[in-house]
Amino acid sequence: MSRAPNTRKFGEKRDAIVNAASILINDAGVQATTLADVAQAIGLNATSVTYYFPRKEQLVVAVYDETLTLMERMAAEALEQDNPAARLRHFIAAHVTLRKRIRAGERGLTTALSEIRTLDRAAYDALMAHYLRVVDLVRRFFGDWADREERALFSARAHILLEAMMWWPVWSLRYSVLDFSRIEDRLFDILAYGLPTTRGLVDPQQLVGNWRTSDDEQAGQNEAFLRAATVTINERGYRGASVSRIAESLNVTKGSFYHHHEAKDDLVLACFQQSYDRLSAVQIAGRDIETDYWTRLSSVLAELIDLQFFDGTPLLRTTALQALDAEHKEDVVTRSNRLARRFAGMLIDGVADGSVRAIDPLVAGQVLMSTVNSAYDARHWAARFDKSEDAVKTYLSVMAQGMITAPA
Repeated sequence: MSRAPNTRKFGEKRDAIVNAASILINDAGVQATTLADVAQAIGLNATSVTYYFPRKEQLVVAVYDETLTLMERMAAEALEQDNPAARLRHFIAAHVTLRKRIRAGERGLTTALSEIRTLDRAAYDALMAHYLRVVDLVRRFFGDWADREERALFSARAHILLEAMMWWPVWSLRYSVLDFSRIEDRLFDILAYGLPTTRGLVDPQQLVGNWRTSDDEQAGQNEAFLRAATVTINERGYRGASVSRIAESLNVTKGSFYHHHEAKDDLVLACFQQSYDRLSAVQIAGRDIETDYWTRLSSVLAELIDLQFFDGTPLLRTTALQALDAEHKEDVVTRSNRLARRFAGMLIDGVADGSVRAIDPLVAGQVLMSTVNSAYDARHWAARFDKSEDAVKTYLSVMAQGMITAPA
């Protein structure tokens, strides 16, 4: 079927449709957004929208591609700066400025990339290729790598930085826009120079607890559903993690699922609860060992990163938030903020005992939450290391050393 020529009017209408879809997807998620909803939002009928996007998935791909194009432009502009510190500062400032514009009333500028995994393989591969172009630009913020090890380190920095910027819109809601300039400075300081007073210090202690998945453990059916659902949602997103697919992975019927959970949303909430319970248990185990607070905190981070890299049941990705309704989403974000504040408390105690620099603990707590969250998507990166402990140490070094080799 032929399409209209690329006239300005055609482009403006297409952009309006993409903008409206972006707003709806951010508010309600991909599954709940329909072409009819998009059409109604801009005063068209559904047939008019299908003229531009015959299938909903085509529109969803366009929405995600717009966000990736914006991210790519922001990264390219930052890369033009003179040195790594200037590039990092420019990139953070661009994201803070974008949030100011959104807070001032502009909508549809960016879309949470949480459900890319739910798309068909061809669409997913194209969008991931676009995302990897963004990663490559950010990786080059830190200069030319000398060898494989340094490239791996720069990749970790890029991954952690991008995740921090994608998590920033969630916790930025807790701050007035009048405080954004200060937050920008504190974010730069934390990401550039790390957390401990002794820069680069990484000496995590082994923690003891039952948050790991045991190969020999005979889990009950409900526990098995939680594990299977967490892995499936992380891999395929909320929409791709159908009840049938989760049940099939356990070789049970859908009826068994509904015996334990009234709806899939209930299961997602239970997965978040289990993940946050595990994260909390690791925090408490690290908090209560007898050593300085940076060592306690780095021990917690090392254990959580290792769990995300190598455990059979990782923590549930926060991207699943996008599919939840507003009430449940608020509950999950509230629990996440409590865990971030516990990190902040450990940082405050570290400042008091001299093991942590005088950084903003509330901002740093959120950065730590996004760093732990990001580690799941770095599993393939971690698998390239000959020793698992080297992967954990390299990833953790971004918080221990910072992203800038020496203060500017």
